[in-house]
Amino acid sequence: MELLKERIKDDGKLVSKEILKVDSFLNHQIDPRLMQEIGREFAKRFKEEEISKILTIEASGIAVALMVGLELDVPVVFAKKKKASTMDSKVYTGEVKSFTKNKVYNISVDSTYINNEDKILIIDDFLAMGNASQGLLEIVNKAKAELAGIGIVIEKGFQPGGKLLRQQGIKVESLAIIDSLADNEINFL
Repeated sequence: MELLKERIKDDGKLVSKEILKVDSFLNHQIDPRLMQEIGREFAKRFKEEEISKILTIEASGIAVALMVGLELDVPVVFAKKKKASTMDSKVYTGEVKSFTKNKVYNISVDSTYINNEDKILIIDDFLAMGNASQGLLEIVNKAKAELAGIGIVIEKGFQPGGKLLRQQGIKVESLAIIDSLADNEINFL
């Protein structure tokens, strides 16, 4: 997706050779027009999958997932990092280690919102080590739902997450795959 790649090149900030900051348009301040285009692109790539729900993780995945849900006309469910007191007693959980925060989260989804009749599309903003996706996959599996695939806005191709997911036979669609952040330069695959 060329529009996204242009925004990454123009507005992305390199923090290190492993961390790209895109908080000016994707995950702190959000560009609604760009999100709309991203939603359309994911909907196009997964339109044949008969998706019944979008699943993401709070907070950065919500804006993207919402636009995909709007385009596919399906509900969006997000896994919470803290179990709310209003959550049903039956929840599906998964474990996620945050690469950027170096912290482990136990994420959860109320069993009311995902079940064995659902075909789930997982959406997230970044894919690096694959930990968030694996935690969301745990939830999909515990709910006995069917996985349609995983949509990622920005994949760090130089880290193993995408490769590991694809080796499991999962359809992973990434809109921008970064080959390297070395030498203070953003290079795409």
